[in-house]
Amino acid sequence: MSEAKKYIMTYEGVKKLEEELEHLKTVKRKEITEKIKVALGYGDLSENSEYDEAKNEQAFTEGRIIQLENMLKNAEVVDENDISTDVVSIGSKVKVKDYEFDEEVDYTIVGSAEADPMEFKISNESPVGRGLMGKKVGDVIEVTVPGGVNKFEVLEIRRE
Repeated sequence: MSEAKKYIMTYEGVKKLEEELEHLKTVKRKEITEKIKVALGYGDLSENSEYDEAKNEQAFTEGRIIQLENMLKNAEVVDENDISTDVVSIGSKVKVKDYEFDEEVDYTIVGSAEADPMEFKISNESPVGRGLMGKKVGDVIEVTVPGGVNKFEVLEIRRE
């Protein structure tokens, strides 16, 4: 049997997943159960879209619960004290100059389980994250992204 995938995460990422799991198990399951009860009251299940929708939502929620439990069971938490400020690693806050947009951007390098591009949390497995891993201040990298090639310079590495 193959070994389970390890999910490298920060402590903050683990807490966020634990909160989502707790919400799904306590609040969301009850909401869905109520929707199913109400939909059953409408009678004929063969033409009952409310029932179908509630059952689909239930299946999605149960799938997400299994996914979260698996991620948490296989989480490998990065110790904040082990995060280097010499080279980019998981947990690093990295200030880079993005040459394409001629601007400075702060990224946090995280494991794939907690990546959130809208919050500038990029996965170590993403093209930019992979390109930054192991780099030092002053290093310039070129990363192939879906839109072409982007050039970045590492300006600062820190931990929070």
